[in-house]
Amino acid sequence: MKKKLLLTALVLVSSFSAFSQQKDVSIRIYPERGKQIISKHIYGHFAEHLGTCIYGGLWVGEDSKIPNTKGYRTDVLNALKKLQIPNLRWPGGCFADEYHWMDGIGPKENRPKMVNNNWGGVVEDNSFGTHEFLNLCELLECEPYISGNVGSGTVEELAKWVEYMTSDGDSPMANLRRKNGRDKAWKVKYLGVGNESWGCGGDMLPDYYADLYRRYAVYCRNFDGNKLFKIASGASDYDYNWTDVLMKKAGKKMHGLSLHYYTVTGWSGSKGSATEFTPDDYYWTMGKCLEIEEVIQKHMTIMDKYDKDKKVGLMVDEWGTWWDVEPGTNPGFLFQQNTMRDAFVAALSLNVFNKYGDRIQMANIAQVVNVLQSMILTKDDKMTLTPTYHVFDMYRVHQDATYLPMDIISETKGIRGRNVALVNASASQKDGLTHITLANIDLSAEQNVNIDFSNAKINSVKGRILTSKNIEDHNTFENPDLVKPQTFTGAKIENGKLNIKLPAKSIVVLEIK
Repeated sequence: MKKKLLLTALVLVSSFSAFSQQKDVSIRIYPERGKQIISKHIYGHFAEHLGTCIYGGLWVGEDSKIPNTKGYRTDVLNALKKLQIPNLRWPGGCFADEYHWMDGIGPKENRPKMVNNNWGGVVEDNSFGTHEFLNLCELLECEPYISGNVGSGTVEELAKWVEYMTSDGDSPMANLRRKNGRDKAWKVKYLGVGNESWGCGGDMLPDYYADLYRRYAVYCRNFDGNKLFKIASGASDYDYNWTDVLMKKAGKKMHGLSLHYYTVTGWSGSKGSATEFTPDDYYWTMGKCLEIEEVIQKHMTIMDKYDKDKKVGLMVDEWGTWWDVEPGTNPGFLFQQNTMRDAFVAALSLNVFNKYGDRIQMANIAQVVNVLQSMILTKDDKMTLTPTYHVFDMYRVHQDATYLPMDIISETKGIRGRNVALVNASASQKDGLTHITLANIDLSAEQNVNIDFSNAKINSVKGRILTSKNIEDHNTFENPDLVKPQTFTGAKIENGKLNIKLPAKSIVVLEIK
């Protein structure tokens, strides 16, 4: 039987001059070395009570004039179903450590209101709570990831929440759930014990949080066959001491340790416009984005010191771009547009995550709707998909596939102290098919990419392309299809190898048999 190959590459293309320079790139893939599985949960998502992510984004209520399915926006629900999201993290974020779950259960008219002190000071009515979230996960057929309140909550509160969600016994919390309309317990695998406990989640020191985590982990129990995967609140980007202390003092008590990394210029002053930026700004963004690989490697080295068998997963459960909010919007809502620059951040980051499947078990882009680097934007009854959405859609081929090591020879570009390869790639294999994702970040030069598949036979090739004129282009409610996938024909089979004309500012999806 002839071996089939499926090559996938995403291409975000801008027009380029007929006189643009062409550069050669060589890639050799080693299928025989493939051992690590790329967890589908690397393609996870994050929904926080922040701005219009929940209210107006995911949830409008059953009485809304906006078409909905049991209160969930039908257009958003269908878009996320198509994306086949593997997991969804909720209710935060910083919001999680001020959220008291009992305020969000029972008849909606009886639920107490609360002020969202973290994000905009708005009053929320708690109409979207535990039932609404877990039922949404069932509709999406994704794993729920609950972020528990450690900052302002108690051990008892979180332990009872776990019981309420997962116990099928004759217990107080299970019976309360039944009273509220849900007889059968939900399956909840992922449980975060706090969020950013070094900052908005309590401003704790690592030694204190390590002891606190151990206490919480004892009382968050497994009920009726539901086995929790307990995730400790990990470090922010370069805080390697936090990881060292947590692994030393609590590493044997956890299943996962989180890591947060944002592609952001800094935490004070302007972060820059999401849609207006210079080529220098663009290349800096690519370098900052790719620096996550070095950060991951350093945290993994520390984890290896205490966990050589890699039993504890590294969960990059917040990542993505962070720009200034769109002019005229509430600064506490973090609503930003999403250009092809953001799509490159998504493509390059996912290519990095794919390489470390022996340690990275989950990643969650921030966030799913209307906040930061989102998949979807909504306004009243209008909806548009972002370029980042299309990247995630096309990268689905890597989920639960075997990662294939590769060698890449590509030119690099220096920018503000960072040296960045112009072509970035990832490869995987599943069910006899091979997938590759490629990205050319060069703003002016076409890349002539030659790929050697180690003697695997290639019979045919076809592809898709995500294309637009400028790197700043983005979809709007008035023009929702400016950036969308199209057919790609720039790949040929030559002497048993694949030759791809990868245009400037591009990412290509190819299918090879």
